Amino acid sequence: MSTSTTASVSTHILDTSAGRPAEGVAVRLAARGGAAADWQTLGGSATDADGRCKDLPALPEGTTHVRLDFAVEPYFEEQSAKKQADAQQDAPANRDSGPGVFFPEVAITFAVVPGEHYHVPLLLNPFGYSVYRGS
Repeated sequence: MSTSTTASVSTHILDTSAGRPAEGVAVRLAARGGAAADWQTLGGSATDADGRCKDLPALPEGTTHVRLDFAVEPYFEEQSAKKQADAQQDAPANRDSGPGVFFPEVAITFAVVPGEHYHVPLLLNPFGYSVYRGS
């Protein structure tokens, strides 16, 4: 939760190729206090059945920038294995040659100010993603 001297962060992931939340994606949270400062890894979590990380660590006082790192490749590898087991035709992972996921990880960096909450949803598919500041 944010306070007057800190910001807070939450996130969730929607797998737009499946039309459902992305469960089991590892998320790492890092912060820094100024553009020239070193990143400090604060911890991590994994998305739940609703695609949400409900237990990300609190940001330290003085945080000005935050980075969320999403490890999406293992998630899509698991989804691809499930699709192959179900023998779906024309699934994206089977349609194109090469790897089943174009972006193996997604790193989102954003600026924060004390007292604000930042909800950062990730809309994800094997070949692209978008992100925005939610509410």
